[in-house]
Amino acid sequence: MTVQEELSQVQVLLKMEQQEDLEQYKLKSAKSPIAERKKMGLCWYPITITKTEIGFGGKTVVEIERQGGRDQLHLFQTGKAASIFTNSHNDQGHNNFQLNGVIMTLKRNKLTLATNKEDLPDWIYEGKLGIDLTFDEMSYKEMEFALKKTIETEGTKLAHLRDVLYGAQPASFKANLPFRPIPQLNDSQNEAVKNIEAAKDVAIIHGPPGTGKTTTLVQAVLRTLETEKRLLVCAPSNTAVDLLTEKIAEQGVNVIRIGHPSRVSEMLLQHTLDAQIMNHRDYKHLKLLRRNAEEYKGMAFQHKRKFGWEEREQRRLLKEESKMMLQEADEIERYITDDLLSRVQVITCTLVGSANRVIRHLTYDTVFIDEAAQALEPGCWIPVTRASRVVLAGDHFQLPPTVKSEKAERLGLSKTLFEKCIARQPDVAVMLKTQYRMHHQIMNFSNRQFYGGELQAHESVHFSDLHHFNPAFTEGFAVEYVDTAGCGYNEQAFSETSSVANPEEADLLIKHLQILLEQFPANEAENGMENPLKIGIISPYRAQINYLKDEIEQILQLQELVTKKLLSIGTVDSFQGQERDIIYISMVRSNDRGEIGFLADIRRMNVGMTRARKKLVIIGDSATLTYDPFYKEFVEYTEDIGAYKSAWEFISE
Repeated sequence: MTVQEELSQVQVLLKMEQQEDLEQYKLKSAKSPIAERKKMGLCWYPITITKTEIGFGGKTVVEIERQGGRDQLHLFQTGKAASIFTNSHNDQGHNNFQLNGVIMTLKRNKLTLATNKEDLPDWIYEGKLGIDLTFDEMSYKEMEFALKKTIETEGTKLAHLRDVLYGAQPASFKANLPFRPIPQLNDSQNEAVKNIEAAKDVAIIHGPPGTGKTTTLVQAVLRTLETEKRLLVCAPSNTAVDLLTEKIAEQGVNVIRIGHPSRVSEMLLQHTLDAQIMNHRDYKHLKLLRRNAEEYKGMAFQHKRKFGWEEREQRRLLKEESKMMLQEADEIERYITDDLLSRVQVITCTLVGSANRVIRHLTYDTVFIDEAAQALEPGCWIPVTRASRVVLAGDHFQLPPTVKSEKAERLGLSKTLFEKCIARQPDVAVMLKTQYRMHHQIMNFSNRQFYGGELQAHESVHFSDLHHFNPAFTEGFAVEYVDTAGCGYNEQAFSETSSVANPEEADLLIKHLQILLEQFPANEAENGMENPLKIGIISPYRAQINYLKDEIEQILQLQELVTKKLLSIGTVDSFQGQERDIIYISMVRSNDRGEIGFLADIRRMNVGMTRARKKLVIIGDSATLTYDPFYKEFVEYTEDIGAYKSAWEFISE
């Protein structure tokens, strides 16, 4: 198969994913009543419009406040498409009474929506209003466009990058390039930066858990800025982009965050394009023009008793004057934006955000893509089409991207550009080898299974278990596997949600945690410790998480830890990129068929295990789990290091 044929196959899979995503959206939203949509987090209702103003291109921006369900969880995010609707025209067809737009800013119960209209429709003032999240077609359009461009290009820099990334051409490096080691980086981190400096087309930072991938990436950005004027730094999620923006800005770099940050902090807000436009010397003139345009528009639509030819002509002239002022304001905003972008050193955004209208015309000598092993391949091509050189960072042994279509996933859509490149061009990658997070016994099993035994625990964490943290804890148990085989703790399936729970295993986990915390003096745990212990409980199954949360709510000591944010309970995905001093994992599966469901995705288990810093406790049924060779080897590993325990030891207590 040629590179173009392979990419055409990715195109087909993307279409499948888009169709499945749309079907799921219709199922969740379009066919559901308002109360159900609110419950699913897809709708705010009722809402009020608290303010309107004119935005870029003369389009109306509305500020919306949620009146009902103010504490209800929701899925609204900045950058997402949304639509205002009214309940007064339900019988006349929903689609005629919608005002579409994009969420610009988001607070707890307020958001601003940049609409696609210059004037608000009349129905906006009738009946109760609500706002729905709508299907995000734009992301798919941008991915499709980038793929098409990548497939069709010939004899260009993009064609060369495409062939190198797919292994059809060898990657090239500058020979004998002098390198100045960066003092704050270790040997393998410096090796990764050196590799990036020498790469002519593609370089990869392979960062296993706790190895300082973000630190290395930021230093690589700083070093690249010594020879390049402007860089693009992307990631698939807003959270990852926010982190990179903060870390790069802390180094004194002039950075602009395109799109709206998910974490609303002063540091981030000052680096958004909007904030920088408002701080520009020419913004006062722009603001005055927009305000005057609003006034002229208001005068044009004032109610008059007498309304003849003269009044119509006056209205026309006022509207014309308002329109000219808005056009002049837009010209000034374009000038300010171009001025800011001509002087910026680093632009940060999501993958799709790299096609934002204000920067889509720009090209870059180097594009950095963080978390590339978690990004859908078509998404990565959006920034790559604007690059002369690409640096990918991530770890393909951690969580893969989320794919909604089972068929598309089965046929390979979850295989990332990072994975394809590192498999076909291993020489472009440098793996970071010193980890700063976890005790060596927590690290070692993952190290053997995924990283060829090459990882080393830094001396600061090598022996850092709970006893090292506080001598009250028992010495020598950084890892524990509690085996429930033979206890009769059978899993319970929930057919309507296809989830699984194991209440007795959950009860045992809670008992184990309580016994562990009894060792820790309460006054030290509670009173003003600078770094109190943080605990995470992970389970792959939502039904088990719900049971654990319900039970812990009844136990005062544990619920207090939840309230103080010292204890959190969630799926593996919710802990990605995070760490805790103590991690418990409830494996849930216990049956006589050896069925382990999606526990078979061992990359997820790698993420779960490597969240722990000082203590890892895994509870599960070896009789079921050891049908799989990965878990068989894990049980053997725990036996080898004296970490294996039977659940009977705790039941009898």
